[in-house]
Amino acid sequence: MDLKDYFKNISGTGILSTADNTGNVDAAVYSRPHLIEDRSLAFIMRDRLSHANLQSNPRAVYLFIEQGKGFNGKRLYLTMTKEEKNPELIASLQRRDQNTTTDGDRFLVYFTIDRERPIVGDFFEE
Repeated sequence: MDLKDYFKNISGTGILSTADNTGNVDAAVYSRPHLIEDRSLAFIMRDRLSHANLQSNPRAVYLFIEQGKGFNGKRLYLTMTKEEKNPELIASLQRRDQNTTTDGDRFLVYFTIDRERPIVGDFFEE
């Protein structure tokens, strides 16, 4: 199953981990990503800590834990490539109603997928 079908059909919980340029780490709950191309995806982000970290360190990891018993899911190692502040595009991509007037700016942040691994196991090689 390709990633677009995977995230369309599998329910679960996503966590995006980022770090600033001095190594201070953050983890935040994030919705499923929007798959753009074969090895590219995007998240809608508010201007909070995860977004701020990406301004100085473009690398992130998205951990997706599938709903159900056991530990099934994916780890996606990401590099931010660009971002845009396009309210119309963001509104067209959002999956649920959002109050966009009180929570500040939103950004569409694009990433390339550098590596994909299962949630448990799998020996990591450089």
